[in-house]
Amino acid sequence: MSLNNFYFKDFSFFSLWTFLLFSALSVWTPVQGDVLVIGSNLPIIAAPGDDVILPCHLEPAFDVQGLTVEWSKPDLKPDPSDRLSRVEYVHLYRDRKEVPDMKMASYFRRTELFIDDMKHGNISLKILNVSEEDNGRYRCFIPKLQSRVKAAVVELVVDSNFAKTSTTETPLQTPDPQDTTPTNGRSRVAVVIAVVTVLLVLTLAGFAAYFSRHIFHQTLKKHPEDDETEKQPLPV
Repeated sequence: MSLNNFYFKDFSFFSLWTFLLFSALSVWTPVQGDVLVIGSNLPIIAAPGDDVILPCHLEPAFDVQGLTVEWSKPDLKPDPSDRLSRVEYVHLYRDRKEVPDMKMASYFRRTELFIDDMKHGNISLKILNVSEEDNGRYRCFIPKLQSRVKAAVVELVVDSNFAKTSTTETPLQTPDPQDTTPTNGRSRVAVVIAVVTVLLVLTLAGFAAYFSRHIFHQTLKKHPEDDETEKQPLPV
C-alpha cells in the first residue's frame, strides 16, 4: 500500500465525517430554534349560546400581523362529486384583515381574532353564540411561517348539559409541538435523538478506523522497504 493511496483514503475519510457532522447539525438546529404553533391538549367545553375562545399562540412570541392565518375544520372534506367545491374557512386572515368571501356561511359575523395581540403571537379564535353544530376539531394554520410546526388543532365540545357562561376558554397549554395530532412533537424529538445516536456511533467507529490507519501509517514509516518492494517489477 503506497503513501499516496493512504493520504487519498484519509482525505476521503475526513470528508465523509465532515458531511455527517453538518447533516447532524442541520437536523438538530431547526428543532431547537423553531417558532412553534401551540394549541390546547384539552377540549374546549361550552354550553349552547356561549362565546368561546379557541386558544392558539406562537412560542416564543412572534409577530404574525403580516402573515396569513387560517382557521378551518380539518374533518370537513370537499365534495368529491363536485369538482368546483372547496373547503371554506371558519376564519381567514390575510393582508392584515379578515377575508369573509371564503368563510363558511354558518360562521359569518360570529368569529374574530385578537388583532392587537397578534403582534405577540396570539392567534386564538373567538366564536360567538356557539351551538351543537359547531362541535368538532378546529385547525389554526400559518402557511408561510418559517417553521416545521405551522399548525395546531383544538377541539370544541358544545354540550347542553354544561353550565352556560359568558365566555368559555381553556388556559393556553404548552404541549409538545403538534400539527394534526398531539404526538407529532414527541415523534420528531424521537427521530432527532435516533439520528444523533446513530451519528455518534458512526463517529466512534470512524475514530477507531482512523487510529487503525494512523498505526498503519507509522508502521510504513518504520519499514519503508516494504513499500519499495511493492513498486519493484517481478523478474521475468
